[in-house]
Amino acid sequence: MSASLDDLFSGSIPRTLSGGDSLFLTGDAVAFIYRVRAGRIALNRTTPQGAVLLLQTARCGDVLAEASAYSAHYHCDATALEPCKVEAVSKADFARALAANRDLAEAWENRLAHAVQEARLKSEIRTLRTVAERLDAWLSAHGGVLPPKGRWQQLASELGVSREALYRELARRKPSVGSGRMD
Repeated sequence: MSASLDDLFSGSIPRTLSGGDSLFLTGDAVAFIYRVRAGRIALNRTTPQGAVLLLQTARCGDVLAEASAYSAHYHCDATALEPCKVEAVSKADFARALAANRDLAEAWENRLAHAVQEARLKSEIRTLRTVAERLDAWLSAHGGVLPPKGRWQQLASELGVSREALYRELARRKPSVGSGRMD
């Protein structure tokens, strides 16, 4: 396959965000498809009960809210977690590029399949009963390495536990926390 997602974003419009800026909100019309070039962007959905679910933390190279390519409106909020650079391509140009190039469409299909696998893993982790089980499953999927300490609160959100519960579990494992590895 010679095509890559870079081809989908050729001629894209660059945009810079500060930490805390919203790129789009739930219900906004989908006019653009975005890809992160630098920084991290959280995709969150608020449940009818008011709970905020972290759906994705998009990093450099990640396409935001992939399903929005097939939707009229966004189904989540995209918020910059730090200063970010994104690139945008119009939804119409994105669809035309996929329709015109089979290799490009296959590259996109592969990306969507990967996103489904990631979502299923997150869902599976959240079904585990204890914080220890959730952390073990997450670590197993991420090479046994914790994110930097400044991102532990985000990890707690991804695991679906309170930050205090995660911190207690990490403290219980203290001897291996310092090394960054949690084998």
